[in-house]
Amino acid sequence: MNVPRKPNVTKLQSSYVSEQEEKKRKASRRRRVVAVRLAFWASLFMVLASVLIYTLHLQVKAIDAKTAEKQELKDQLAELEQQEKQLKEEMKKLHDDDYIAELARKKYYLSKDGEIIFVLPEE
Repeated sequence: MNVPRKPNVTKLQSSYVSEQEEKKRKASRRRRVVAVRLAFWASLFMVLASVLIYTLHLQVKAIDAKTAEKQELKDQLAELEQQEKQLKEEMKKLHDDDYIAELARKKYYLSKDGEIIFVLPEE
């Protein structure tokens, strides 16, 4: 059907024709060299870009992990500060004799003379 045919034209054997054919071969060779160089540099760029994107991804994950850890530590710090505040209040109360007596009655079921202690179940 569409089979390429070989032309029945003979080439001239002149210096001009040979110069033109040589120019075409050199141009074709130059285009091929440029294409190879372009492919090399493009592939090198793609590898470098991939490495940089991968490194960026790892750094973002590390930053997210550190941010989450920082938030957990802030929460823990707030909890510990609250606990410290309660313990300081407890220390102040422990210097009061009335509080110590009340604590001994509640915790150790100690009583004053003539006092009866009833223990009620907690619901």
